[in-house]
Amino acid sequence: MAGPSAISKHQSAVAGRSVSIAPEVRALWLRAVERVRRLMGGKPPEVQCAALPWRRTEDGRIEVMIATSRDTGRWVLPKGWPHKRLTLDQSAAQEAYEEVGVVGDIAKEPFGTYMYSKGLDNGLSKRVQVAVFPMEVRGQLDEWPEQGQRRVAWVDALEAARLVDEPELSGLLRKFRG
Repeated sequence: MAGPSAISKHQSAVAGRSVSIAPEVRALWLRAVERVRRLMGGKPPEVQCAALPWRRTEDGRIEVMIATSRDTGRWVLPKGWPHKRLTLDQSAAQEAYEEVGVVGDIAKEPFGTYMYSKGLDNGLSKRVQVAVFPMEVRGQLDEWPEQGQRRVAWVDALEAARLVDEPELSGLLRKFRG
């Protein structure tokens, strides 16, 4: 599966030239902007949860499952809003079942978090912080609620980091070891 180069697709105009920004640098910049925004009295971001489905191959390599979003077709992790009466980790496991049809052992604590801007139907967007919970996959179902609405792929974590758009998620994937 061919993905973007290690340098991010995100471009910046500097002195009339287009300059590539490494995902790690962009992620640091976004975190700094969010801190300043909060210090100036900005509202906290909304919270979502995501599962990071992973498995060990027969030759011992770690693979992660990514899926396309229904609206834009970008590569993402299965994620969503917390479910009533479920903890964040349980909600992440529920999203993995609904979106990509996997079940397994979900971590009780997040591996990390990332921020993204969620586009709304009215053209505006809101900031969302996503807690990412690793999930060791024990089974892939033959049928699940959102089957056929997304493409799914098992790839190594570095390839997944190249394919996702969110720089902070890319950084988390680069650190993931199973």
